[in-house]
Amino acid sequence: MNKDQKQEVIELLKGKFSQYNNFYITDTESLTVAQVSTLRRHCFDKNVEMKVAKNTLIKKALESLDGEKYSGVYEALNNVTALMFSENPKEPALILSSFRKESNGDRPVLKAAFINGEVYTGDEQLKALTQLKTKNELIGEVIGLLQSPAKRVLAALLHHHEKQAEGAATAE
Repeated sequence: MNKDQKQEVIELLKGKFSQYNNFYITDTESLTVAQVSTLRRHCFDKNVEMKVAKNTLIKKALESLDGEKYSGVYEALNNVTALMFSENPKEPALILSSFRKESNGDRPVLKAAFINGEVYTGDEQLKALTQLKTKNELIGEVIGLLQSPAKRVLAALLHHHEKQAEGAATAE
């Protein structure tokens, strides 16, 4: 790879890191070509972009954007690295988990995840990341909480009204 090609990869990666608030750094070293293709298909189906690149180029792209912001992920840049970019912070974790179940293995390994500015390092974080709440799920919960007192008040009023109607009917 010549200098221009390397710069091209760095620019492409910078674009992805700027576009997405969430990315996962995985190790796909021992996967077969067929397994990598399957993983890519799963990613594509779930709107997750998967990119394989040299660690030095990934690091250069991150440093040129904001060396401090991304410093927590640098130590994860070793061996074979596949990046997974996603709008949804937990989708890559779900893909990795289901892929492992299907293949009865522990690959790909999660090296790190960068979620809205937070860094999660180590494969043991995968389970927690599958349980992250998305923005829409959190909004749904808040709306549910806001609606529940209103529902109770309406139910109580309705019940009270029915009781009154029954009382009036018996009085006649």
